[in-house]
Amino acid sequence: MTFIDSFLLAFRTVRSNRLRTGITVAIIAFGIMALIGIITAIESMNQSLRESFSSMGANAFSVRFKESSGKVGRHDREEVTLSKRGQREKKSNLGKVITKEEALLFKQTFAYPAGVSIYFRMGTNVECRFKDKKTNPQGTVWGVDENYLNVTGYNIQKGRNFSSMDIESGRNVCLVGYNVATKLFGELAPEQCIDKVILVGGMEYRVIGLLQSKGSSSFLRQDEVILTPYNNSARFNNPSNTYTVGVMVGQVQALEGGIDETTALFRSVRKLEPTEEDNFVIEKSDKFAEMFIGFLSSITGSAGAIGLITLIGAAIGLMNIMLVSVNERTREVGLIKAIGGKSKNIRQQFLFESMIISLLGALFGIVLGVLVGNLFGLVLHTGFVIPWVWVITGIVICSIVGLAAGIYPAMKAARLNPIVALRYE
Repeated sequence: MTFIDSFLLAFRTVRSNRLRTGITVAIIAFGIMALIGIITAIESMNQSLRESFSSMGANAFSVRFKESSGKVGRHDREEVTLSKRGQREKKSNLGKVITKEEALLFKQTFAYPAGVSIYFRMGTNVECRFKDKKTNPQGTVWGVDENYLNVTGYNIQKGRNFSSMDIESGRNVCLVGYNVATKLFGELAPEQCIDKVILVGGMEYRVIGLLQSKGSSSFLRQDEVILTPYNNSARFNNPSNTYTVGVMVGQVQALEGGIDETTALFRSVRKLEPTEEDNFVIEKSDKFAEMFIGFLSSITGSAGAIGLITLIGAAIGLMNIMLVSVNERTREVGLIKAIGGKSKNIRQQFLFESMIISLLGALFGIVLGVLVGNLFGLVLHTGFVIPWVWVITGIVICSIVGLAAGIYPAMKAARLNPIVALRYE
């Protein structure tokens, strides 16, 4: 009895017991589907995050105030701590917002070859209206300058950007995100928004520009924005009291130099002494993407644990079925031995059966997992994702499961006495 004979006999046995094989394959397939499906969905989310943040450019960074983490000292007795670099960190300076004057001073004096924009959040969860149409109350209104689009990666689809006159006068004009325009003017005619007067938070604004879509996969709702001149802030209730400064250098290689220049100038703008710690934070555009992706990586471990637990249960079930198969085919084993079959042929046959069932489960589980995971990708409008590393890992795991579940039943079958086996009823 050759190696090929053992495999073909095992395959015919698996095919003849379709119900039992199908149930076992389904158990293994669901375990692999859970693993591959979750991993595929996470890969889609990672791709969506990268697309969302890459639009800001790898050569961009922003400056914001450092939030206070401790008690503010009294004016007559200022609390001071030492940083790791030995610089003094004034607690009264922590949480000190970046004012418009500071932001403007930085913008006017920054000599490094880079684009600079100042902006701040004027309102969140804002509802927009045009005649009888309205958006969901989830829009964000930003007070910006004329450089905001270049620094943050937005492009004008129709209309124009803000002029210096718009910024200085703080007139009621705005640029609208693509989703806002489609909800107010229809998916087929968002460009009709130009020169129309819409209500933003109950106030009238004339639309002068439509922003190109950054994709509905964006986790930051970058198409749900309304941009208006920063001098227009008096028309909103409870706007943010701190400005953010965005900087975009010409090349990625110049990024570190731009950060160094920004740090030095901003310390001067904030009137910090050489021995004092920075009371502002510089963040690269991909920081949040890395944070989210790191969070999703921890979910990957949980997904692996879920799939592993399911596969352990499948391995136990597969071993049980193989033991039942040994008892059912005791006479068959005795007959194979009686006509010259060796113990190793018996072991091979039962191991092949276990491996075939396990790998069939892996095949169906991988296909189902990739399809289910990419359904989530369709929601995020990302491309078709196949996590090849985890696909190969799933096949290897199922091979190990099949091997481990089949070893004991195969050895038990190989040890049967042919005389006793032939007399078995």
